[in-house]
Amino acid sequence: MIRGPQVMKGYYNRPEDTEQVLTKDGWFYTGDIGTIDADGYLTITDRKKDILITAGGKNVSPQVIEGQFAMNPFIEQIAIVGDQKKYLVALIVPCFPELLKWAKSKNIDETDPKKLISNPEVVKKYNEIVDELNKPLGRVEQIKRFSLIDRVFSQETGELTPTLKIKRKIVLAHFNNAIEEMYKE
Repeated sequence: MIRGPQVMKGYYNRPEDTEQVLTKDGWFYTGDIGTIDADGYLTITDRKKDILITAGGKNVSPQVIEGQFAMNPFIEQIAIVGDQKKYLVALIVPCFPELLKWAKSKNIDETDPKKLISNPEVVKKYNEIVDELNKPLGRVEQIKRFSLIDRVFSQETGELTPTLKIKRKIVLAHFNNAIEEMYKE
């Protein structure tokens, strides 16, 4: 929450929307989640609307986990799903240049992304990556299943904002079949 002369007085001709974000005494709900370190610096870590609440009632910050996974050189992009579900799953876009180098070193000659992500050795490699990246995470934060995606999320498909953040609802709609498959018991 913030307050000050620089904060808007409300949305033009939208009193209901204004009521949702402004308190009566002028505090503005930003919707940001963050931490303040020992030196008093604020770091924004997530958006409240992006928090996933598992079926067990645990709050999970997908952007933090996605950021950790995206640091792996084999992962280009990742979208974590799990709102109102028993466990988290992920849509993973491989870093294809890195994956192709690795595949070549393993005598895997496939270059077509769609075929490459179906190769059992590639799937095994990503299982190992996910298992390793899950280790420091709490049980509810761990990715239980994943699906490799053969194309990047983009602004053109509506899956990314202009600042390249994931539009989770659109990604969920575009990859609904893959997500449903991961939740089949």
